[in-house]
Amino acid sequence: MEGEGPAAPAATALLYLPDSSAVPLPLEPPPGPTAAELLRRLQGALSLPPVATEALALWMGSPLLAVQLKPRHRPLRVARRWPELLLRLSSAPPEDISADEPCLQLRRNVFFPKSRELEVQSEALLRLLYEDARGQILGGRLPLDPPQALALGALSCRLRLGPFQPGLHTARSIRPLLPELLPRAAPRGWGGLWGALVRRGPREPPPEQRLLEAFARTPGRSPPAELHRDFLRHCHALPGYGCAFFPGAIERPPGGLLGRGGLRPITVAVGLEGVTIIDPREKHVLLALSYPELCWEVVGAVGQEGAEAAGPPQLWLEFDGEHEGAPVNRLLRVFSPQAELMSALIECCIELGGAGPERAQAPPPEGPAPSQGAPSRPRLQRLATIDYVQDGQELRRVKPPRRSASFFGRGGSYSAVPGGAEQG
Repeated sequence: MEGEGPAAPAATALLYLPDSSAVPLPLEPPPGPTAAELLRRLQGALSLPPVATEALALWMGSPLLAVQLKPRHRPLRVARRWPELLLRLSSAPPEDISADEPCLQLRRNVFFPKSRELEVQSEALLRLLYEDARGQILGGRLPLDPPQALALGALSCRLRLGPFQPGLHTARSIRPLLPELLPRAAPRGWGGLWGALVRRGPREPPPEQRLLEAFARTPGRSPPAELHRDFLRHCHALPGYGCAFFPGAIERPPGGLLGRGGLRPITVAVGLEGVTIIDPREKHVLLALSYPELCWEVVGAVGQEGAEAAGPPQLWLEFDGEHEGAPVNRLLRVFSPQAELMSALIECCIELGGAGPERAQAPPPEGPAPSQGAPSRPRLQRLATIDYVQDGQELRRVKPPRRSASFFGRGGSYSAVPGGAEQG
């Protein structure tokens, strides 16, 4: 992004779309236009319907940090403050911070309800939402099992190659396209030599053959808009879809063959429906909580009263559990320099009504049902939680959480997207 100096003339910013193409947008001299103004200009440039300003949002991102901009945020100001934000919200070394340069991105709005997503009629907007979701899938953000990966890959194959034609479309012709159709890290269960040895059974067909078979089952006459909508409908079943993602770490549970402790890297997904803890290496869910099921508090955030933490800030999650048949309260500690961002986003989602009514009233998402060992099934046994209960009395709750100042919490407020879940 150019023209960020105090006396710089008007410049042009490149806004990157979900398909990695870029749209040049003129910028006035600093402080420059707001995110809402740029989004309206983009809506006109791409001939998008008015709902696009609710379904999409501007993000400022780099390999070290990604934030969704509020409507009143000014991208030029955020870009100037980027090193300051990295020092506060990342654990990167100074040399990486000085070399980091953010870019302006168009992505799905975290506050746009899934139910309204399926009501979109514009093919151009559906394609942008599809490309954003496909990027999350290919980047390995969302846990999914092989049947889900095949269903989504087959729809992408249908959109890219057209209706299936026997003889023209073969496993050999699809093999070079696998990086654009399936996640980078193949979900467990693809087969292969090691899988065959473990199962002591025959090897399963390679991914390209299984993808070809799924491609052959896709509808042949559906228009692109309906295929995009089907892809999004399948994504609604995936943990973390529509969320903002934050890096973090949790303590490993004690025990094990080697007795190793330490921290386990995780990804925290925060969205309208709740908080999901994901193992980014194994690509499965460790914990999934809706907002009525959790309490939270930030400890050690910058500027927080009494914060004298030597390590990174911590997000404490409290939820009900069971230990040897008895009800207990559980505390999970998440270490992350972006803990205050998570806390502010959780609070914002709750204020917008993210308490689960939409999840309760919505029909079950289409697609293959998750198996017993599916990535979407939480693995609580891999969490090192603090369990507590007060003998002879009701469960003792932690004190009401303090709210810390944050990047999300400054300068303006969000308004609820019409059609979203209402706060009870």
